[in-house]
Formats: sequence, structure tokens, C-alpha cells
Amino acid sequence: MTTTPLRKDAARNWDRIVAVARDLVDEGTPLQLNDVARRAGLGVGTVYRHFATPEALLETVATPCLESLVAHGEEALADTEAGRALERFLTRTVEAQVTDASLAPVTAAPADFLPRTTELKQALWSAGEILLGRAREAGAVRADLTSADLVPLMCGVAYAVQVHGGASADRIDVAHRYLTALLQGLRTTRPDS
Repeated sequence: MTTTPLRKDAARNWDRIVAVARDLVDEGTPLQLNDVARRAGLGVGTVYRHFATPEALLETVATPCLESLVAHGEEALADTEAGRALERFLTRTVEAQVTDASLAPVTAAPADFLPRTTELKQALWSAGEILLGRAREAGAVRADLTSADLVPLMCGVAYAVQVHGGASADRIDVAHRYLTALLQGLRTTRPDS
């Protein structure tokens, strides 16, 4: 699908809208297009021409993170060591969850507003399912573990980090510690055996 490139002024406005939205998401402020327009110093109509809904804007903010995760999933799929590939994929996923506030609401949404979001989420879920299946087949994780189990477990780790992770600078370390504990519980054998 080809799209017509934006005029320079329209492209600047689009960039400004997305930057303001990114700041609001990082602050924990819900996106409202009128607020975005005010903070961006643009007319409300300009914002609505680019983004029909706050959800579409939020998905746009989350797109770089989703693209990065999909690329990481593709790298993990190329790893021939199934347990390591799954662990690296899950580590990168939980790091993204605790560092990008746009990711959780977009991935948890029951419907997508942008086709690109649907495409990225499907690629991400597919990579996760394949990696988990390979790890199960290799005996690296419990045979009864399903992707339906793994998603809430990962969300639980991310939520625990958000609630108990302390300062932003410490959250990655806390996420790694929690994820390591979770992964050790998922293994079929103890790591020291």
C-alpha cells in the first residue's frame, strides 16, 4: 500500500502531535485530542485530520515499540537454542512493558484502530507462540505452559514492576529479577542441575 507523502508543514504538524502525545503518555495523562491540540499549539481540526480518535494516536505512539519487539521476535526465531530464544524474547518484552507506557493499553485493547497495529500485534503473538512451542518441544519449559498462560504472567511481572519497582532508573533491574524468578519456575529442571 502506498501513501502520499505529507506536505512539509503537515509532516511537521504530525510529528508535533505524536511528540506531544508521547509526552502525555509518559506522564500518565490520558490522551484527549483537544488537549493534544492545545499543548501542540495547533488547531483541533488539524489534530483530528491526522488522528480521528485518541486510540489511533495512542497506537501511533506505540508503533515504534511494537516494531522493535517484532524485529526482536524475528531475531529470536533465528536462534537455534529454544530456551534461550524464548528467554531473550520475554526479557525484551518485559523491558518494553516497563519502559513504554503506550505498550500495555495498545496490546490489551480488544480492537485496533489502525491496520498497522493489527499487523504488528499478530506478528508479535505469532513469534511468541512459535518460540514457546519450540521451548516446550525442547523440554526447556513446562509442557503444560501455553501462550494463554504466558501473556498474563508477563503482564503480572510488568504490573509488579510498575507498583513495586521503585524509581524509573531501577525498573529494568527489578523487571529482570522478577522475570528470572518467573522463568526459573517455568523450567522443567532446576537451573543448577
